Amino acid sequence: MSKPSFNLLLNLLSPSLESALPTIPPNYSLAAALFRLAHGASYKAVARRFRIDSAEACRAFYLVCKEVNDKLGHLFEFSSDLETIVMGFGWNSLPNCFGVLGLAKFGIDGELLGKDGSLMVQALVGSEGRFLDVSAGWPSTMKPQTILLQSKLYLEVEKSKELLNGPSIENDGHLIPRYILGDSYFPLLTWLLTPYNRLNEEDSFSSLERAFNSVHDNAIGIVRIAFQRLRARWQLLAKQWKEECVEFLPFVIVTGCLLHNFLIKCGEPMPDKNTGHVKEVDLPVFDGDVDENAQRIRDILAMHLSQWRSRKIALPS
Repeated sequence: MSKPSFNLLLNLLSPSLESALPTIPPNYSLAAALFRLAHGASYKAVARRFRIDSAEACRAFYLVCKEVNDKLGHLFEFSSDLETIVMGFGWNSLPNCFGVLGLAKFGIDGELLGKDGSLMVQALVGSEGRFLDVSAGWPSTMKPQTILLQSKLYLEVEKSKELLNGPSIENDGHLIPRYILGDSYFPLLTWLLTPYNRLNEEDSFSSLERAFNSVHDNAIGIVRIAFQRLRARWQLLAKQWKEECVEFLPFVIVTGCLLHNFLIKCGEPMPDKNTGHVKEVDLPVFDGDVDENAQRIRDILAMHLSQWRSRKIALPS
């Protein structure tokens, strides 16, 4: 984090930090918390570096996390930025796309969630890698569709009918409504378009389906890269957490996502995604009931993508 970005964040958080933890200067509290988050340092290591005791380092860390959530929570608000988000995906040949939805796992030591247990985080990500919506803290024993149905994002889309209530785009007489792209473990919905899949491996994909799946796979990579960069920047999130601390992990993950968005807004360079490896989320393809209207919308979008690819290939080099 550059000095200008640090000072901007300090100005936002300083009054609350000073009143809640008067024994430590606000700049020390913030620097200590960011150091632990960025390096995965223990409280003892933070205490030695900033010449405070371990208990103060712990209090400073969670106080900064709380204040980041309170003061930067608006960075998940995108209602005033809808057209910019859609435009970003338009440049990637995805008309009327509002984001890409995926899951990431954060490992937990012990047997609390079973062998190789982890917490799941559902995230909606924009084309530039900004987190638009984060729902953290779901046990890995839950199915992705269950996580989706209980998330705030689903409730906002299904109940308010306002989030994706933008104008449709016409393609050869067919309308493409506003939508989100989701990974294959999610259900296919009219607003959540997942890739074509074949439960019978002997069945082949049509050219339209291959065109859609190719573009879809590239888009889903945006979520994976966002989580890779999140962990590269905040290495505390790349570590296995002890099961006795698991209740705090969702809180810290959301803090990291908000700071990630803050630094994007500040124009900070992205970290190298290769240094923030995220274990692939190995989840079965959704095989429940399929919405026929959703199939029709996906077919229309697949036709558009196939035509776009054909025009691109036909252009002279």
